[in-house]
Amino acid sequence: MLDENVCRREICAIGRDLYERGHTAGSAGNISARLSDGWLITPTDICLGRLTPDGIAKVDLDGHWISGPKPSKTVVLHRSIYDQRPDCHGIIHTHSTHLVALTLAGVFSDSAIIPPITPYQVMKIGRVPLIAYERPGSPKAAQRIAALATTVQGVMLERLGPVVWGATVTKAADALAELEETARLWLLTNPKPQPLCEDALREIAEVFGTSWG
Repeated sequence: MLDENVCRREICAIGRDLYERGHTAGSAGNISARLSDGWLITPTDICLGRLTPDGIAKVDLDGHWISGPKPSKTVVLHRSIYDQRPDCHGIIHTHSTHLVALTLAGVFSDSAIIPPITPYQVMKIGRVPLIAYERPGSPKAAQRIAALATTVQGVMLERLGPVVWGATVTKAADALAELEETARLWLLTNPKPQPLCEDALREIAEVFGTSWG
């Protein structure tokens, strides 16, 4: 488990990177990191590009606010993932433009918002299902995510944005960036590309140990 101060600095660095890449705007989005005695989470209504290490909230293992500014309203959503994924130590939610646009235009399917069209999409993020629209912070959305958390590395909240998790905040951010780029490619291409064939997916799984899921 990483040192708390290290985690605070990592959250700030990733928040700034996400903001500068345009993956989040204004005060949208949130980031959390698991600790041995709880977890850190960005405050409600704050710009991820202007985070400071001492301006990040801390909650206990049950998600109860214990220090720092008021945590994001998505704290229940984050807890639902951590409870299901002991291997997960970082979660990111953004309102990434191309991914939100994809839900407005129409996803490929509810079980996979984009088919497997590039090898790095398969390797970095895999299959991402759609979570039907619920208001921001809704416990119903958290329950649906919890039911899927052990089988995927991320979900797409309809009209809101992706939620992606990983072994660290940095790994979650890398997976989210790959997902957003894949959504951009999918929206830009017409006609739509064919998915990678079964042989290609099988080879990726054998060589890199990552499956479409």
